[in-house]
Amino acid sequence: MSIPAFIPAGSRRSTRLSVVRIVLAALMLAALVSVSFLGVRMYEARAGGQSPRWFAGYVDVTATPRYAFEAGAAARQLTAREGEPLAEETPAAPAERAHDVVLSFIVAGGADSCVPTWGTVHGLDEAATALDLDRRIARIREQGAGVVVSFGGAINHELATVCDSAEELTAAYREVVDRYDLDTIDLDIEGPALSDAASVQLRAEAIAALQAERRAAGKPLAVWLTLPVTPAGLTTEGTDLVTAMLASGTDLAGVNVMTMNYGESRGSLSMLDASTEALRSTHRQLGILYERQGTPLGEAALWGKIGATPMIGQNDVPGEIFDLDAAEKLNAFAVRTGLGRMSMWSLNRDLTCGPNYPDVRRVSDACSGIDQGEQTFAALLADGFTGRAAEAADGVTSPDPEAATPVVDDPATSPYPIWSEHAAYLQGTKVVWRGNVYQAKWWTRGELPDDPVLDLWDTPWQLVGPVLPGEKPAAAPTLPAGVYPEWSGTEIYEKGSRILFGGTPYEAKWWTQGDSPEVTAVDPDGSPWAPLTAEEIEDLRAGQDGPGDETPDRAE
Repeated sequence: MSIPAFIPAGSRRSTRLSVVRIVLAALMLAALVSVSFLGVRMYEARAGGQSPRWFAGYVDVTATPRYAFEAGAAARQLTAREGEPLAEETPAAPAERAHDVVLSFIVAGGADSCVPTWGTVHGLDEAATALDLDRRIARIREQGAGVVVSFGGAINHELATVCDSAEELTAAYREVVDRYDLDTIDLDIEGPALSDAASVQLRAEAIAALQAERRAAGKPLAVWLTLPVTPAGLTTEGTDLVTAMLASGTDLAGVNVMTMNYGESRGSLSMLDASTEALRSTHRQLGILYERQGTPLGEAALWGKIGATPMIGQNDVPGEIFDLDAAEKLNAFAVRTGLGRMSMWSLNRDLTCGPNYPDVRRVSDACSGIDQGEQTFAALLADGFTGRAAEAADGVTSPDPEAATPVVDDPATSPYPIWSEHAAYLQGTKVVWRGNVYQAKWWTRGELPDDPVLDLWDTPWQLVGPVLPGEKPAAAPTLPAGVYPEWSGTEIYEKGSRILFGGTPYEAKWWTQGDSPEVTAVDPDGSPWAPLTAEEIEDLRAGQDGPGDETPDRAE
């Protein structure tokens, strides 16, 4: 399923609202938290321990009206709705604690220019004067917050697609990292850049070199990828890109997924459910990708390497609205699972549209399109995310010994039978494997429930969830003795005959003699016997006054 392109407002000079660019910024759930700019670092990066959980909203740097992120990184705009007089800069209400911000987007100066610019509108030097960007970054750092810069996006040219060599590309990335003294960067790769195999390899090589260079100089660099997602997880191109980055030696801080603009892939799911499913699917995929690279990670470590960026309010896809209730519940899911980061597109949009913007179905880059009252998405999504991106800048991803040791299933504490490679399973059958419950999506035999396939359609098993503490084997539905005769190896049974075997009722699918119902568990298709369903057994029990009241269907 194709992902809609997201176009950032900062890619244009126009003062009018851009529907497409709103989405792009959401895509880049970047993670660039700089510790200090033109001065002393405001906080220290922490080594080891649990990954920090941090929030940083996106800011479209070149959008008009200008969003004053330096006046309060988690605040919302107060004015500047279409049709109203615009101040030179839209103020942001001060927050109790300034959050990190993600500034977007750095792109190439043109189709043949390996020069970093802000949305092709301003070069780095020009942004220092036209946007007073250097001073504003210094100011927010004085408040103890960090600055994240995002490269790429849905439009313009990502640097890797125009630079001619890894050395030239490394130099372009380095110029931005050095200019803003960054310890975290985000690479928003989508659209043509995501499908461009040459640029994927070039980028991986350049980032690995830059990261090694920075680490050797004592200035470690955290690298996040921001990628499109569906409820089924990352696209094939997305998993290929992650693989290329890991294979290059790049130590990824994590993968941030754009939980927005799902289109047809959402089906009947709500925006909240589509987002949580997308995150769960990405978690599963990342586990496989890291294990393939020889770095198995545990559940908690993998959640810490995942970020989410919803597009607040009205999305670009008609009918897709991410409201305040969804934001609150997504935050609860993120805190419960230990999600590593949370973001949103965008701080520029975090307020109710004014009366001069009547058609809220048309996406605005200066308001959310829904009635927020006094609430802000930033406050809801940031709740519980108390860390800073910079805290993980010097972290090193290492194998988790426990993740490398498979869980040994115990039949005494498993609610369903342990999966066996010799057994055949009909659609709907549930089994336990390595501490999890799986359900067969279709007939299957010999296929591992946790087979490391990246696409869910490539496995016959659906993960239901973990085996819970205190669970015991589900009792097989039985009937009292005498309801049907006990199975006999010498008896002849016609199609439709019913018998009891160990208290479990079975019905013959065809003529049979000497075939034990016991083989049904191993070969349900080849066995002439089919166990009665729990519903059929309950119906029989409901219609009985006592054992033996039913006449068995058996050939005498």
